[in-house]
Amino acid sequence: MIQIQNMSKIYPNNKGVFNVNLEVKKGEVFGFLGPNGAGKTTTIRQLLGFTNATKGTCFINGLDTRQNAAEIQKTLGYLPGEISFFDHMTGYDFLNFIAQMRGLSTTTKRDKLIEYFELECERKIKKMSKGMKQKVGIVAAFMHNPEIIILDEPTSGLDPLMQKRFIQLVNEEKKKGKTILMSSHIFDEIDKTCSRAAIIKDGKIVAIDHIPTMKQNLRKCYRITVKNERDVKKIISSGLEIELIDDLKIQIYVKNQFDLLFSVLNDCQVTSLDAAEQTLEQIFIKYYGKENN
Repeated sequence: MIQIQNMSKIYPNNKGVFNVNLEVKKGEVFGFLGPNGAGKTTTIRQLLGFTNATKGTCFINGLDTRQNAAEIQKTLGYLPGEISFFDHMTGYDFLNFIAQMRGLSTTTKRDKLIEYFELECERKIKKMSKGMKQKVGIVAAFMHNPEIIILDEPTSGLDPLMQKRFIQLVNEEKKKGKTILMSSHIFDEIDKTCSRAAIIKDGKIVAIDHIPTMKQNLRKCYRITVKNERDVKKIISSGLEIELIDDLKIQIYVKNQFDLLFSVLNDCQVTSLDAAEQTLEQIFIKYYGKENN
């Protein structure tokens, strides 16, 4: 349903994306992971037909995205990373405007989404919070029941409850056979929705893989506090990969050495143990070994 073939978009400062290749199958929710500035939005703008690629082609449902942008838009839902609104409008005004542009004949799905996300549509957009504006964008992207949906950093500005509801919405649309490409810099968000993902860094695709395979290749990080220096020395001498935080606190990285970890800790007086959240940058380093690989 979505194809990018040898696509590069190079700007005068030599930044951009380089030789990108990926495919999203019908009914698949596909993650597009990368830190801010990695090239996610540049790639998505090519898929929307907003700019000309330096080389290569993009197709949505078999149509060239630059030559057939208007036709593609009829069956496409899109949430930009940075949304521009008519600030003088209310939420209802804006959604009605988009509905009229799309020739939407019913507001049933729109109204359900407004209720689901607790969207205060009667408020002027210029007086809305970042999270409330994001909800307006999400409703606009989904309300016409599109076959293909492209989402650029969709949970930006949403509180944890609304992030959870958004993930539930994506999974419900997946059950209906919708094809979704979703960019994010949050691995957990992709993990809960996508079957496969591509990782982009410095404008280049560095991996395309199934999510379980990616997770298997990640190291786990644990922050452990022990009771005395004898325990610290025991952990240091264990052969585990560690980082000393202070006198009695240690950060331990584990991939396939859980038996060794538990054996060592069983012989120590552990006063606290926490699983540390991994940032995407840490995931890059751990998944590929070196940050510049």
